[in-house]
Amino acid sequence: MTKRGWLFIGVLGLIWGTPYLFIRVAVLELSPPVVVFSRLLLGALVLLPLALRQGQGGVLRTHWKGILTFALIEMVIPFGALGFAEQKLSSSLTGLLVAAVPIVNAVITYQIGLDRNWNTKRVSGLLIGLFGVALLVGFEIRAENWWSVAIVAFAVIGYALGPVIISQMLSDVPSSGTIAWSQFFAMLFYLPIVAYQFSNGSWKVVDQVSTNAILSVVSLGLLCTAIAFLVLFKAIDEVGPSRITLITYINPAVAVVLGILILAEPLTAGMILAFPIILIGSILAASKVKIN
Repeated sequence: MTKRGWLFIGVLGLIWGTPYLFIRVAVLELSPPVVVFSRLLLGALVLLPLALRQGQGGVLRTHWKGILTFALIEMVIPFGALGFAEQKLSSSLTGLLVAAVPIVNAVITYQIGLDRNWNTKRVSGLLIGLFGVALLVGFEIRAENWWSVAIVAFAVIGYALGPVIISQMLSDVPSSGTIAWSQFFAMLFYLPIVAYQFSNGSWKVVDQVSTNAILSVVSLGLLCTAIAFLVLFKAIDEVGPSRITLITYINPAVAVVLGILILAEPLTAGMILAFPIILIGSILAASKVKIN
């Protein structure tokens, strides 16, 4: 892989390690639907005009089912789930739980017959990764936070299903058009919820929303959504779609470091023990079997 390719992967890994920090800051003052809606609105305002300029308005007419499905599974459910979960969970812990996405993706693709090429290494990776997640949950989760872990599980499943939906329903659609239109429709899903919350005053949980919360929402929309996807399109062109999964192994570490340095979240024994186990399991479970 070229130096330019490694640069793209490194940049994406760093960028997509930051949403957990921004979400945590934002949802302590704003309702999760408001945070998600604002993020999607800002992203759509940047990406949709670019997609239309590239002549991708027609993909909505021919692939609307796939785009709506992708919007629901990859954005509406995961973005909302993470927002509600991080009202209780730390950003670093949430980032580590989401690190299980490659493991869940491997299980899903096996179950639906997209990838039945499994060997001892991949099965061992699955078991190791699940053990790491169980270790993390056992060390870090208190009884009153179990529902938050369950909500994160919805986000993990959604992120794991996203590539499957693209491969099965949107493989012949340019990625920029898919992402732009999906963000637009995901935003529309949250619009009535946000309108209702503004009407009854439940859109915020504090009297005065801080500048940090507002900047976090803007960062989610512009940096973690619009800019990140623009870099993603360039990265896919440079290194191909399969190697993009390397960023999954960078994100959790970034989330933990930012949580500790910026939010003063603790680095616990459970995190120290579980993270390398989950990482090793993910790498092994997501590895491809060579067929002679």
